[in-house]
Amino acid sequence: MKALHILWRIIDGAMALILLAMIVLVFTNVVLRYGFASGLRPSVELSRLGLVWLVMLGAAVVLRRDEHLAVSEVTERLMPRAVPLLRRAGYVVITVAVLMLFWGAFKQMNANWGNISQLTGLPSALFYLAGVISAVMMAFIAAVRIFNPDALRELDDDDQTAPIS
Repeated sequence: MKALHILWRIIDGAMALILLAMIVLVFTNVVLRYGFASGLRPSVELSRLGLVWLVMLGAAVVLRRDEHLAVSEVTERLMPRAVPLLRRAGYVVITVAVLMLFWGAFKQMNANWGNISQLTGLPSALFYLAGVISAVMMAFIAAVRIFNPDALRELDDDDQTAPIS
């Protein structure tokens, strides 16, 4: 579990760095474009690539933290005994959906490795690689939670409270 905790911390850090890079790229491009009538041509594509990675990694992080938007009041009030079964059924649906995401993103990734961008020199497959990696992480989380809905929900360092002595 310690290795998984370290992995999630690395992913959080990578997401913060991607967001910072996007902010710097877009801000610099705006200043150059409106202040000096020039600009960084690859900044638009790099910030779009960063946004795709940020969203896909963020989806996996939010699934692990169980912070996705959900309307659970109806089931919790009308059918409280069915909540564990419904939660497991939801994770089955999530697993199937992310496996479809994996399959489609994997096919697109393989098809686009030779498609090199004129502006950045990077393959277009990097956009789809984000979907592949995110789908693998989300499939793992959902598959584990089919059997144990409370698994992989360790408290982050920020959420832990020290005992009062």
